[in-house]
Amino acid sequence: MNVNKIELEIVALSHSVTQSHSYAVVLGEVNGVRRIPIVIGGFEAQAIAVALERMNPSRPLTHDLMKNMMVAFGVELEEVIIYKLEEGIFFSKLICQNADGKVEIDSRTSDALALAARFDAPIFTNETILTNAGLLMDDNLVSQNENIPVQDMQHGNGLSNLSMQELEERLNEVLENEDYIQAATIRDEINNRKKK
Repeated sequence: MNVNKIELEIVALSHSVTQSHSYAVVLGEVNGVRRIPIVIGGFEAQAIAVALERMNPSRPLTHDLMKNMMVAFGVELEEVIIYKLEEGIFFSKLICQNADGKVEIDSRTSDALALAARFDAPIFTNETILTNAGLLMDDNLVSQNENIPVQDMQHGNGLSNLSMQELEERLNEVLENEDYIQAATIRDEINNRKKK
C-alpha cells in the first residue's frame, strides 16, 4: 500500500448520531474534502480527546502507558495505516520502528488513532476505503470544523447559554471527574468566546 497511501488527520470527535453511548471520530483527507466517520467507544474517545487537547491526567491512561512502554523499549510509532473495511469494521496496523527494523502490529482503529495522536504519527488509508466510506463535506462545514480538533457536534449542548464563570466552573467539575471529552467541548466554547 505504498503508492496509493492517502494521509488523514483527526478533524472532529463527536457523540455518535447512530449509536447511543458511542462516539464518532472524524478523519479528514489532508488537502481534500472527504471525511471518514468511525464509531468508537467512550473510553477510546476520551483517550483521543486527552491526546489532542494535550491534557495531563493525574494518572496515565492506558494509551499513555502504551506510549511510555514503547518509548522505554526504543519503539517509535512511524505511522498508522487503515488498510481494510469489512462489514463496517475498519482494520488498522501500527508501523513501528526499533533498533532491529520495522514491525507491523495489528490494532483496533480506535487504539491506533489514540496512539497516533500521542506520537504525532501520520495516519494513512487507501483510495478504496475513502471511496467506500468517505463523505464529501461542503466548504462551509469543512472551514467551520477544520480548526476545532475535538468538538461536540450535537447542537443544543447548553454551553452557549452559560456565562464565562459558569463555563469555568463546569470545566473544573468535569476535569475532576476525568470527563476529558466534555472538558474539551467546554474548553472549545471558552476559547471561541475569547476570540470574539
